[in-house]
Amino acid sequence: MPPPEILLLALALSADAFSVAAVLGLRYRQPRQVFRVSFHFGLFQALLPLAGALLGGFMLTHIERWDHWIAFGLLALLGIRMMRSGVRGSGQRTESVDLTRGLSLVGFSLAVSIDAFAAGITLPAVGAPIALSVVLFGVVTAMASLVAIALARSVAGRLGSRVEVAAGVVLIGLGLKILADHLNLI
Repeated sequence: MPPPEILLLALALSADAFSVAAVLGLRYRQPRQVFRVSFHFGLFQALLPLAGALLGGFMLTHIERWDHWIAFGLLALLGIRMMRSGVRGSGQRTESVDLTRGLSLVGFSLAVSIDAFAAGITLPAVGAPIALSVVLFGVVTAMASLVAIALARSVAGRLGSRVEVAAGVVLIGLGLKILADHLNLI
């Protein structure tokens, strides 16, 4: 597989990360938060295909049946958590949970990178250079996440306090789309 095709695959795989980063960018725009999201999304987008390439077809049969359910579950849980945080009145909330930290960030990173694991399994079969592929996957996803958060800044100002509820709805919608795509409902 030549480098231009690897780059196209990296762009396609970064689409979920772009969407989730845009949602996170509606509320979390501090430099540390932006760095954490783009770094972790890029890191997971590089590590999961590497794991897929190393494990080969052994795990594909086990992951393939459940990957869409895992992604849906993670995005739905995180979306519900974000919506609950947004529904609470500002008087009730002294400090909201930062979803760009800890297990929430790991959950988002896994949810947007599960398809990359399956793509990694195919890399050796198509003769793609593994090191170049995983580096491109990670860098492209990190850059796509940065762009998404930057674009979300302009939208966040218009949504005001409803930003967390809207972001939660979008995350649940993304989870449903992933589920519907894999179940051939769309």
